Amino acid sequence: MIIRDPEFYPPTKNPVTWLGRATVNPCRGAGRAVLLFFATLMTLPHVFEKRARKETVYQMFTLGVKSLGVLSIVAAFTGMILALQTGIELRRFGQEENIGTAVMMSMVREMGPFMTGLILAASVGSAIAAQMGTMMVQEEIAALEVMSINPARFLVMPRLVAMAVMTPLLSFYSCILGVVGGGIVGYTQLGVAWGAYFDNAMLYIVNRDLFVGMLKAFIFGVLIVVIASHQGFSARNGAVGVGNATRRTVIISFLSILLVGYFVTRLFYY
Repeated sequence: MIIRDPEFYPPTKNPVTWLGRATVNPCRGAGRAVLLFFATLMTLPHVFEKRARKETVYQMFTLGVKSLGVLSIVAAFTGMILALQTGIELRRFGQEENIGTAVMMSMVREMGPFMTGLILAASVGSAIAAQMGTMMVQEEIAALEVMSINPARFLVMPRLVAMAVMTPLLSFYSCILGVVGGGIVGYTQLGVAWGAYFDNAMLYIVNRDLFVGMLKAFIFGVLIVVIASHQGFSARNGAVGVGNATRRTVIISFLSILLVGYFVTRLFYY
């Protein structure tokens, strides 16, 4: 069952009323998103059914594989920028061969999952919100409920599973491309040999760093789907409402990725 927003509140000039709405409404929205998440979790055993399995594989291709193009460019240039900026400073101390360590640690711990989450939030999250919002304003969601079809199971669950699987894989792919891009900059512009670069890149990295990075990516993928689905289900007022839901999805997803990324890092590296 989808938890919908209350009816639209008219604008008010009363500062107390405005402050109350500005405080309560985000909390109510977060609560409804959490309820949607748990409602979707309850439907996970159905993922092995034939229709759900086919839809999940299709969503993995649509949400994950089709994002490889833009993600490859962003990941490669992120590693190149990290290597260039770090190498310029390390060269002052004659330590430019250590850029491999800096790029590897930055990409695996933070930048790989972070950039992957931002790219998917902007592309995949907005697409999910627009699709759900369009179905909502055209009353297709209500039609599913009339036919006793759970929208969380039919729409949200395949996308949640697909993003939970694909986001860590895409993050790992981003880390590889970022490290390779950093190696290209190190070799062509800083005079760092390939062997020295990759030896230093693998010198201090440990399994915990990879685990934390993949955990962040997994959480980011789940957050994006839940936020986008909730905002789509909250859309109203036709095309304007769909546009607003898409905009809110991107903004809230970006903020959530920043906050959750910080707290996960603090939890494991404090």
